[in-house]
Amino acid sequence: MQINVNELTQEQIAKALACKTAEELVAAAKEEGYELTREEAEAYMAEMDDVELDGEALKKVAGGLCYGVGFASLADL
Repeated sequence: MQINVNELTQEQIAKALACKTAEELVAAAKEEGYELTREEAEAYMAEMDDVELDGEALKKVAGGLCYGVGFASLADL
């Protein structure tokens, strides 16, 4: 089954992006009901190596403390 990226949920995309190997990606796709060959997974992962996040996407994945908080301990938050 051809995967239509526009039909994927944010959770599915995040799960795919978290995969470290082609085998993990094939398994994750299968769990979601998609068939993905190892070659397709490797091509996808190679493509993702060249992707840079724009400012908005970076804000969504960035973690840590807010700039204004400084070095406050977690107990202080």
